Amino acid sequence: MISVIMLTYNRETLVGRAIESVRAQSWKDLEFIIVDNGSTDRSGKIADEYAALDSRIQVIHKECGNIGSGRNAGLNAAKGDFIAFIDDDDWIEPDYLDFLYQLLVEYGADVSICGTTTASSEKHCVMTAEEAVIETMRRKLFKVGFPGKLFRSSVIGNLRFPTDTIHDDCFLMHKALGNASRVAYDGILKYHIFHGSSSTTKWKDDFRLLTPELLTDLLESRKLRTEWCGERFPNSALLFQYFEWSYMISMVEKINRLHVTQCSRILDVMVQELSAHKNEFLSCEYCQPFERQWVEQYIS
Repeated sequence: MISVIMLTYNRETLVGRAIESVRAQSWKDLEFIIVDNGSTDRSGKIADEYAALDSRIQVIHKECGNIGSGRNAGLNAAKGDFIAFIDDDDWIEPDYLDFLYQLLVEYGADVSICGTTTASSEKHCVMTAEEAVIETMRRKLFKVGFPGKLFRSSVIGNLRFPTDTIHDDCFLMHKALGNASRVAYDGILKYHIFHGSSSTTKWKDDFRLLTPELLTDLLESRKLRTEWCGERFPNSALLFQYFEWSYMISMVEKINRLHVTQCSRILDVMVQELSAHKNEFLSCEYCQPFERQWVEQYIS
């Protein structure tokens, strides 16, 4: 059985589409756990109405918390051999679960990944856990988000999302992939992403929406990720450190170029960190020419 977990919060105009796309799956042996994260609109009631129509749907109502706390409630209730996630404003192709399950079984993998609206391709590959974690950081084949992936329950195990962060995916994905023996990827588009006005990723389209809180959370997730991955996969420790420095210099460049004045304090922190490791970064074999240029321009 596959456990599908969805957190919903004030999405009354969109949540029905997400629910319908799960109910329409060609894979029938599933439980659909919908966590109402303290909605003040009809989202929770809409979920209840669907639960009355479909015995596979279980609705959990809880007080409002962050995304991680809601997903954890779903994980704690899940009984399936496999776990998938969907966001309440997205939708999936009718063969989404079937496609991911067959991909996982065909290659004896613990995690399978398909293409999404923001990351799809014609590529097909099987990766080790280390290769998959590295690919997540490269963000070319697939993104860090949990939707668009199918996990064996044993890979998730006792892992739980942090309950005091904004970008919960960034704090946990590397650990889930790091527990896998194999990760199978096929970039065919099966998961559709809708970016609403309240999305925490909206700032990527309009950098003026970046806040100190968002940036602090992102930097903390990358710092912890570098430490964990370096210990788990020591042969790639330098590459993981590079990814952290690369992210910081890219943010330094954008904040300066786009005059994001609200993040000036955190900008100073990043500049100090990069300055302390300037020679290491510049001499790193992974450092790109444009990154070297940014370092010389912005880092003393």
